[in-house]
Amino acid sequence: MSISICAAVAITFAAIWALVKRMETRLVLLTAGFLMAVIALDPMAAFKQFDKSMTNGGLIISICSAMGFAAVVSITRCDLHLVALLTKPLKKMGVLLLPLSMIITGIVAVAIPSTAGCCAAVGPTLIPLLRRSGFSPAMAAAAIVGSITPAVFNPGSAHNVFIAKLADTDVMSFIGKFSTYSLASAISVIVVMTVLCFVYRDYGEKHRVDAATPAATEKKLPELPAKANPIYAVAPMIPVAILVCASIWAPQMKLSVATAMLIGTIYALAVTRTNPAEAVKRFFDGMGRGYANILGIIIAAGVFAAGLRAAGVIDLLIGTMTQASEIAKIGAAAGPFLMGLVTGSGDAATFAFNEAVTPHAAKFGLAADFLGYLAMLSGHFGRLSSPLAGGLILVAGIAGVSPIDIVKRTAPAMIITLIGIYFCV
Repeated sequence: MSISICAAVAITFAAIWALVKRMETRLVLLTAGFLMAVIALDPMAAFKQFDKSMTNGGLIISICSAMGFAAVVSITRCDLHLVALLTKPLKKMGVLLLPLSMIITGIVAVAIPSTAGCCAAVGPTLIPLLRRSGFSPAMAAAAIVGSITPAVFNPGSAHNVFIAKLADTDVMSFIGKFSTYSLASAISVIVVMTVLCFVYRDYGEKHRVDAATPAATEKKLPELPAKANPIYAVAPMIPVAILVCASIWAPQMKLSVATAMLIGTIYALAVTRTNPAEAVKRFFDGMGRGYANILGIIIAAGVFAAGLRAAGVIDLLIGTMTQASEIAKIGAAAGPFLMGLVTGSGDAATFAFNEAVTPHAAKFGLAADFLGYLAMLSGHFGRLSSPLAGGLILVAGIAGVSPIDIVKRTAPAMIITLIGIYFCV
């Protein structure tokens, strides 16, 4: 084994340690990538990859427009109207309230694919409702953060856009191809967590709290409108509905994610009569945050992968996987999951894996979209199994419990579902 490969392995472990210590993700990945490229005597590989990732038009258009739309939905409060409308029928459902709450959260997650954003919108309403219906605080919180898997149906999701580009297909075709597995994953999580509710004895009169008992919130969260406006409530779902309908009935239009997001933005402004100047400002602020926070990680992950490639690690991995394609599948299922588990974020590991390994999927007998999808779910489940995940910490604060108590309920559901998807996909 060459010196550059040994150094790359050491740097990779150091990067994992830094991520576990909650250091800035982009800084860690950029530093590790540049170090490996320098040690391999090919520093320009990292700089060239930085330029390439930074100007990736397809990703910039889709991701930034989706984040801009999310900002408009937030300022118009359409997301809160959606939550209020969906949660209204849930009163007095008994033990069925648990799976129904998870279904409602999943629907909201399609419109608000951010874990923390979805939990912030849904948690302040559903967690107290679950508590007052007789569910333990840990299970009430776990039900919310554990049921956001349907977020993978959102065409503006960075991972969907990234993998679709790697597989040379459009986003809606990619989502549609794996829709059955995504739906099965969401159902599996609901079923397993419902079973765990009885195993842990998380439902009963001993857990019921009085309606006057305040929620143990750590910070001020938005309150839902007293009466949901259905016209406002549909706004977050408009882009998804447009893209789905266009892909089914008018595929020749080749409607882009950005176009759907702009139409959704126009609808939200029209029905809520929000100040257009302020809304446009928020839209572009959201686009900027999308570039900084999401594309920033993609760029940094690309540089990290370039460093691995320059050091010879990627060629070594590909050679090994070519001899046994199952290794690649195991790596996609286990690698991002473990990284998500120990760091609280599955994005860095997922993007790094898909940048470095997925483009070579054909060499070891696998489809690029299949390998990318498996890595995406793996990182997603790893994050929801981690006590360090931002959304999980948020619901822990709302419910007033330790993140570890929540993980005891989410992790088994995620692991069982990931194993099932591994053998089924």
